[in-house]
Amino acid sequence: MNNRFLELIELSIKAHWELPALTDYRKHTLYYKDVAREIAKMHLLFEQAGIRKGDRIALVGRNSSRWVVNFFSILTYGAVAVPILHDFKAENIHHIVNHSEARILIAASQSWEALKEQAMPDVRLFLAIEDGKPFLSRIPDFKQVYGQLDALFSKKYPETFTPEQIRYHVEQPEEPAILNYTSGTTGFSKGVMLPYRSLWSNTQYAYDRLPFVHAGDNFVSMLPMAHMYGLAFEILNGINKGCHIHFLPRIPNPKSVIESLQRHRPALIIAVPLIIEKIIRNNVFPILRKPVVRTLYRLPVFKQMINRKIRKQLDEAFGGNCFEIVIGGAAINKEIETFLRSLRFRYTIGYGMTECGPLVAYEQWDTFKQGSVGRIVDRMEVKIDSVDPENIAGEIIVRGMNNMLGYYKNPEATAEIMLGDGWMRTGDLGTLDRDGFLCIRGRCKTMILSSNGQNIYPEEIESLLNELPYVSESLIVTRKDLLHALIYPQLEKAKENGLSDDDLTNLIREGLKQLNQRLPGYSKIADFELRREVFEKTPKQSIKRFLYQESYS
Repeated sequence: MNNRFLELIELSIKAHWELPALTDYRKHTLYYKDVAREIAKMHLLFEQAGIRKGDRIALVGRNSSRWVVNFFSILTYGAVAVPILHDFKAENIHHIVNHSEARILIAASQSWEALKEQAMPDVRLFLAIEDGKPFLSRIPDFKQVYGQLDALFSKKYPETFTPEQIRYHVEQPEEPAILNYTSGTTGFSKGVMLPYRSLWSNTQYAYDRLPFVHAGDNFVSMLPMAHMYGLAFEILNGINKGCHIHFLPRIPNPKSVIESLQRHRPALIIAVPLIIEKIIRNNVFPILRKPVVRTLYRLPVFKQMINRKIRKQLDEAFGGNCFEIVIGGAAINKEIETFLRSLRFRYTIGYGMTECGPLVAYEQWDTFKQGSVGRIVDRMEVKIDSVDPENIAGEIIVRGMNNMLGYYKNPEATAEIMLGDGWMRTGDLGTLDRDGFLCIRGRCKTMILSSNGQNIYPEEIESLLNELPYVSESLIVTRKDLLHALIYPQLEKAKENGLSDDDLTNLIREGLKQLNQRLPGYSKIADFELRREVFEKTPKQSIKRFLYQESYS
């Protein structure tokens, strides 16, 4: 059978047997042959535990080489992987494990400490991500089986373990591969059932359309692997290409991220806007605001010189070997995007959703159109639910090989999103121009209808708000049919500059006053509130809007 995801992985492991595959931060490296050996051992454990093809196995923990080994062990065995974000609350993890009907939970030791086995009564086996050792077994004598694992391996592979001995599960295109629970920005977690055809289509697209990535190239994994964006394009793509994936320390910080990028010099960087925006706002804009630089920047000749120097510094900060940075997961600030474009910086923006495993649109940086999220990817179609798709925003509706099967044990939610003839709602609003570039306007559920019938897209107002001095993040909510801004300010910067709370409030009030002069009457901001805590976010760093609209109404 052609177009098999697991065949891609099997062939890659065999082809890159002697190449390095996975390295934890300042720790040992697993080569592709080591990954294959560890997968074979996990298969023996699954067999001894009575796991059948199609059974669900949950996986929770921070990014690590062992997370990747366990993930591929699950899929290549023929079971369904249920990746869970390590920073979910314990009760949420319990719920996902139970709802997915997982037979085994593989957890990092730190995650396991917060969990209660009695809250997951149907799980037969609890294993440690680090070494497969049982935390707890409800299978008689299983701990004894684990103690004999090396002997079982030697019995099954009495000679040297070689690439020719690898025989992974032969999947069907519609067979479920991953059950991915996403909290989303407007509701509770739903289990997205992704089939193997979706994994194959996304991985094959990356192979075909990212030709600058080669076997042996380095990747630095910065995004949570339990979320499809990081999983698909850092891990699935990296392993399929034969790349060497490096993991950040347990609790990464900006210094360790930059250090890892400069040490490993990745060919491709997958990022969310928050990472890029912080680097630009904290390291570049302060330089441009210096009086002398600001004056010189107004002169075209000096502007070009300054831009070249900044571009060189940014390239070096990202390792100096990166062909492209792909930004996705949330909308990028327009001011930041315009600035990056003026530098001719090698960035591009993609668009997708978990339900598409995740990709819908992408375009390489040098042919990318600013303000868009790229062109529709291979094996996918898009239509805009609008009378004028090029000029009037409508819901983005997608169809193709990337689409999910539906939401696990949730026919009502599945019926809401799945339309006839294979089409699926995205919940996003957008336009599609004559060149095939997709532009996002906002979320259907966040669009505000003003009292005079005007459509208000809060994301567009927030993008302008975030450009104001001392504004870090913002959120537009409604109160008595008026728009209010919730603002998380740059508290550290205000403190460094000697601003009191009153000074900060007055500066932001003045900024809002000037912003309102630029906004249409129906979208002016009536009032604002400063927050002392960052907004709670989803895995892709989108603010959980529903939490604040409900509490503010």
